[in-house]
Amino acid sequence: AAKSIVAAKLARRAIVQVSYAIGVAEPLSVFVDTYGTGKIPDREILEKVKAAFDFRPGMMAINLDLKRGGNQRYQKTAAYGHFGRSDPDFTWEKVLPL
Repeated sequence: AAKSIVAAKLARRAIVQVSYAIGVAEPLSVFVDTYGTGKIPDREILEKVKAAFDFRPGMMAINLDLKRGGNQRYQKTAAYGHFGRSDPDFTWEKVLPL
């Protein structure tokens, strides 16, 4: 989500924090901080993020197609990490329009 905020030029820098409780489908909280670089207030960016992303764990697994490819897909993440790479298997790097 943070990558989408920056790609949409809503901010130069952003962090998105999501917190969960065991057994609760909806996140307890979703927080956006643009470190003062936002073009619009963070609360407005938060609304756009909530509209574009479904942060329920089950829906994230479906939307990111996390079960595709089995463990071979995740073995690639053991070397060089799993963020900031353009590998098509890393569906979590996909930018959504906000």
